[in-house]
Amino acid sequence: MTSPADFAHEPVRDSAPSRLHEYLTAPLGLSDVFAQDEPVLQGRPLLPGIEIPPFGRTDRWPFEAQRRPANVAPSGWIAVFDSFPRQWNLRAREISMSVLNPQHPALLKAGVCLDRDPYQPGTVMGMLSELRVLIEWVREAGLSLHPAHWTSSDMHRFIAEKSEIRSTATVRNYVGSVRLLHELTPALTGGGLAADPWPGRSARAVAKDPRTDEVSTPNIRPEVWFPLIKAAWTYIDTFSADIITARDTHLRLAPRPVGPLEPLPEHVSRWLARADRTVPLHHGGSGQAGEPNWSLLAELMGRGSGNMFSSKGHAGNRVSRAREIVLQALAAGRGRPGSLIEHLTEVDRPDGSRGPWHPGIDPWALGHECRALRAACYIFVAAMSMMRDSEIREVVRGSVVAEFYGAPAVVSRKRKQDPGRPMEHWWIIEPVARAILVAEELSAHPELVFADPGLPGSTTRINSYEHSVSRKLIEKFIEHVNETADRTGLEKIPADKVAPHMFRKTMSMLVATEPGAEIALGLQLKHAATRALANRSTQGYGASDANWSRLLDTAIEDARFMRLRDLYDQHHAGAVIGYGPGADKLTNTFNSVKKAALEATRTAKTGDKRTEYDLLHKTRVTLRFGKLNHCTLDHNHPDGAKCLEEAIVPAGHTGPLIDRCQPGRCPNSVITPDHLQIWKSEEHSLLTLLETPKIAPCRRDQLNRQLDDVRSVIRRAEK
Repeated sequence: MTSPADFAHEPVRDSAPSRLHEYLTAPLGLSDVFAQDEPVLQGRPLLPGIEIPPFGRTDRWPFEAQRRPANVAPSGWIAVFDSFPRQWNLRAREISMSVLNPQHPALLKAGVCLDRDPYQPGTVMGMLSELRVLIEWVREAGLSLHPAHWTSSDMHRFIAEKSEIRSTATVRNYVGSVRLLHELTPALTGGGLAADPWPGRSARAVAKDPRTDEVSTPNIRPEVWFPLIKAAWTYIDTFSADIITARDTHLRLAPRPVGPLEPLPEHVSRWLARADRTVPLHHGGSGQAGEPNWSLLAELMGRGSGNMFSSKGHAGNRVSRAREIVLQALAAGRGRPGSLIEHLTEVDRPDGSRGPWHPGIDPWALGHECRALRAACYIFVAAMSMMRDSEIREVVRGSVVAEFYGAPAVVSRKRKQDPGRPMEHWWIIEPVARAILVAEELSAHPELVFADPGLPGSTTRINSYEHSVSRKLIEKFIEHVNETADRTGLEKIPADKVAPHMFRKTMSMLVATEPGAEIALGLQLKHAATRALANRSTQGYGASDANWSRLLDTAIEDARFMRLRDLYDQHHAGAVIGYGPGADKLTNTFNSVKKAALEATRTAKTGDKRTEYDLLHKTRVTLRFGKLNHCTLDHNHPDGAKCLEEAIVPAGHTGPLIDRCQPGRCPNSVITPDHLQIWKSEEHSLLTLLETPKIAPCRRDQLNRQLDDVRSVIRRAEK
């Protein structure tokens, strides 16, 4: 075997060793390290009964013996070597064999110790792609194809050029692939890269891709998020029943009857003899609007999914007569938009009209709507469960669990950073469970829920749908919604990049605004942690977003105003909204708003409600809602606030100091009837504790002081 020392000195372009020349002219596929017949997958769980490719196979290595993720296409589970130059075929196979089996005895014997886990097939695909890019660059640069002739300066130039057009993460992968050529030099027939181009530096440092707590995945913009999620749910909640009913109808109509068929003209005449039967018409899509939908007509007549009205040859005359009978019926007004079902769900449209959400689901439209519904289910589950794409695509039939630690959940296979591939639970809400069940009903795959969309009459094998790209699924759904918005009543979705992993990131950011959300996110996202807290990855997922901050603040303000408006309505309905000076101040404000509204509208008895609410909003009532009381403190006029008396107010702080609140003494405190029930319950609890025999005197004094405070609040409310 060639030693690294053979190529250790530069330059070597004009003095390649004779061993290298022998290698370049040797028959393809001879390795000094690996045997021709040894399997390329070793020391990992494999499926029984499936052939494992041997190292000596020079064209491609299919990895079907290792379970393929549901979101990976069959073509993405095959290592292709016949696309490499002849001089690189063996080297590419040796590198792949090494990273697939880093503890291979032959590698250890050659002095190569790869301190890493075995590569998964998908990672090998990426590595081979990076090597092809490197080889293409070498060719364009006019260099030799053998890495022994490459200098560190050559590799520096390669990375510098790629850094200008590729992301830092991609450049980091290029660095790793180049470095492999040096690490594996003792195990590569003919040698590899003579020296590490970046000694002592990590791939991240070379690619200028430092590790940070920030997640690089962007959030989906709110202008895209809301109409997209609403459209997905509308398909699931409103349109799915029509689509699945049409699909079932089509499946019943599609089979062609066994035995001889009745002559077509006679069959058409007999079928049209019933007055309630009409000729289905195209309404766009696969045919010109207003023309007979011959294929659907054949299915409705029970003559199978084939188009009997386009036969040629000896049956041509009968087909012509049959078509003439249909056209005569159409001229008599017996035509309607072709649809597999009648009475489609009606919706409100943007132009103010109301009507069916679809002009008619014929077999051509059914395919599009099945794909749209499947995409809607995927989008809704991805957004509301925070599962990864691979995990959603691994969901199998019957995976919805009624209860998992007190909440519904879905079971799926977790893949990232987990060689054991365990089945994990993701907590879900009822609408997500419904979306999964709709997808399960739609799927024709024997196991997977998010696989074949179940298009009736499809001649394509089921498993060819199983790997459809989720990103394309989302793109096509957005296009479909925008193209049909005028009739479906859905809001158009702005054109923007939306990828599967962006749903996970966006929902994490939204959930992170809730108290204690970091731990919950860590559990739901399946982020490993060495303590009972979420780790830095979770914090990065939940980081705030400038695009959403203003909207979230507005949502909080809207929610606060809704509660204030409820109090306003209760007051003017004669209900007691609270007790104490703070409540008096609040009712005076409400009365002023009512009076101003009456003057503004100049009506005889009452003001217009919309005017009242607008004035209430403009009044900017200062009211902070709390569990034990509400606070009317105006930070511009804080006089009298008990929480601020003799207190050290932190720099930049405005408003009350919640931990120093004294509900029974402060003039800004509002005790509502709901609050009063809590205080009376507390009084009862304290009295029960004071009746405890042999209670310590110090403890009794403390309870008495608490009881005095509680009774002070109650007296203030009831006086």
